[in-house]
Amino acid sequence: MSFRVDVDLTNPGQFFGCCGLFELASRLDVDATAYFDRGGFSVSGRPELSAVLGQLTAAGLEQLDPSDGTASPILIPSPLRLRLDWWKDERSGGRDLKVWAGSMQSVRIAQAMLGALRDPMLHTPALFDVGQIVYDPAEPTKKVEPFYFDARRASNAHSLDIGFSPNDLELTTIAFPAVEVLCLVGLQRFRPSETGEPRIFEYCTWSNSLPVSVAALVAAGAVPLRGTRRYRFENWFRSGQRKHKAFRAAVSVAEGK
Repeated sequence: MSFRVDVDLTNPGQFFGCCGLFELASRLDVDATAYFDRGGFSVSGRPELSAVLGQLTAAGLEQLDPSDGTASPILIPSPLRLRLDWWKDERSGGRDLKVWAGSMQSVRIAQAMLGALRDPMLHTPALFDVGQIVYDPAEPTKKVEPFYFDARRASNAHSLDIGFSPNDLELTTIAFPAVEVLCLVGLQRFRPSETGEPRIFEYCTWSNSLPVSVAALVAAGAVPLRGTRRYRFENWFRSGQRKHKAFRAAVSVAEGK
């Protein structure tokens, strides 16, 4: 069995969202492999897309530190059994990829995005392009803003781009829940490489079908491989306070030979 999803490779959130899908699929089938082509990401293995998403939404998310709603590690229970805490990783740069700050409650955001992912409309190859206003499952009348992993959000987040800052005015706009929650998952194993410039990172796609452990190394540019393509993006300050960030659209840097 296998599945394929549509992806914009210049959107870092979608790239790492694909990596998140791969991570989850590999936990349901240790022999799963995956690769990118132009416009798509294919995973080969036992679980189909609906099964992967079904297992994720059924498992839910557990806040491991009840006293810390803004940065608590998160557990995806069995059968996926994955701890998410990359935003606390200072040694290998995970903390530098954190986009939320201040009063943003990361666990609440993750649970809201996951709740939206229960909609069968998102269980299709176009799941990364389904946008909607997302509500808090615990308080269905309250809207929840995303992490800002999706680069389509970054382009309209700062006052310099549109004349005012939606973040500063606390406006609610469309989110892409599949991108937000699956990117959060993907960044646990898959990390971009640092470039030496502040907040600038690079990631690599791969065109050969690889297991998840090897693919993570290729994505970080640690393993040179024929058919790779490298992209560069900025984890950009999206508000005038220079605290909250967003992944901006990436540009293609080079192709592997």
